[in-house]
Amino acid sequence: MKPTDFATHLTEFLTVYLPRQKNVSRNTITSYRDTFKLLIHYCHEQKNIPVEKLDMGILTHGVIADFLEWLEKERNCSIATRNQRLAAIHSFFRYAQYEEPSGILHFQKVIALPLKKASKPSIPHLTPEAMKCLLSQPNKMTSKGRRDLTLLSVLYDSGCRVQELANIMVRDVILDNPAVLILTGKGNKVRRVPLMKNTLTLLQHYIQEHSLDKPLKSDYTLFVNKQHNKLTKEGIAYIIAQHVISARKISTNVPERVTPHMFRHSKAMHLLQAGVSLIYIRDFLGHEDIKTTEIYAKCDSELKRRAIEKAYPNLIDSNLPDWNKDAPLLDWLSSLK
Repeated sequence: MKPTDFATHLTEFLTVYLPRQKNVSRNTITSYRDTFKLLIHYCHEQKNIPVEKLDMGILTHGVIADFLEWLEKERNCSIATRNQRLAAIHSFFRYAQYEEPSGILHFQKVIALPLKKASKPSIPHLTPEAMKCLLSQPNKMTSKGRRDLTLLSVLYDSGCRVQELANIMVRDVILDNPAVLILTGKGNKVRRVPLMKNTLTLLQHYIQEHSLDKPLKSDYTLFVNKQHNKLTKEGIAYIIAQHVISARKISTNVPERVTPHMFRHSKAMHLLQAGVSLIYIRDFLGHEDIKTTEIYAKCDSELKRRAIEKAYPNLIDSNLPDWNKDAPLLDWLSSLK
């Protein structure tokens, strides 16, 4: 059976265009793949269109709009997830319009489908006191505890994403002066993050304890589980959850649920509150656009209050008159009907 134009374009999009031309990460490709798996499932189950008959002409902007509504209503997806799926579809149809110029009008109608506006939730993060309490939980007397302490300290101190943490190799830890951590982020972009003194000391002891300072082990994964396999995102989340349980017995400032990404948010907020420039925080976190970093400034109400107080000194006299002593005026106001 001859493949449809949809099958041809999608195969090239996922296997050639995204990885080779756009150089996007494996996680992005997986996310895009899942979007089209859902779209194919929707067309088969809701539109009675088998995958072998699905072509570009069938995927009109109306069908895509119905698919997005189905995601929200039937699958109970959030607006953020709905927008993420639409962004993947937009990217595919932008690619298709160059491969098949004859369908450009049809493709641009799909590209014109707007993202849905959604209220932006506050950024979940830990206070410095809560973070300090959490980092004090691993048992330094055991090998596992020392690994956990080093892992959590690197996660916070570097502000890295959880997948970046899982992917760190021994060669990515530069202990010489200046000590830095080499992180590979979204789109395979590499950034160098300075290591603070305490985290550097933990890494030095951790690497020595596990004999990772040998040249032949430079390509070993830095953090592994009991089976000496690379830690997964779920494995890292589990480690955090275990220490959150013990931390909450000491401090109610620690939230019930702490995700790996909250470490990244916390580092950004703490840097901002310490007066670090947004430009530096942007580069530190590996954001492409300063607008992404600005969300931290928008969410920090205490920082706003301090900035306003600094910009506007006390112009209002707090020594206001006591109106209760002005009896004639009060009597007159009371007499008004």
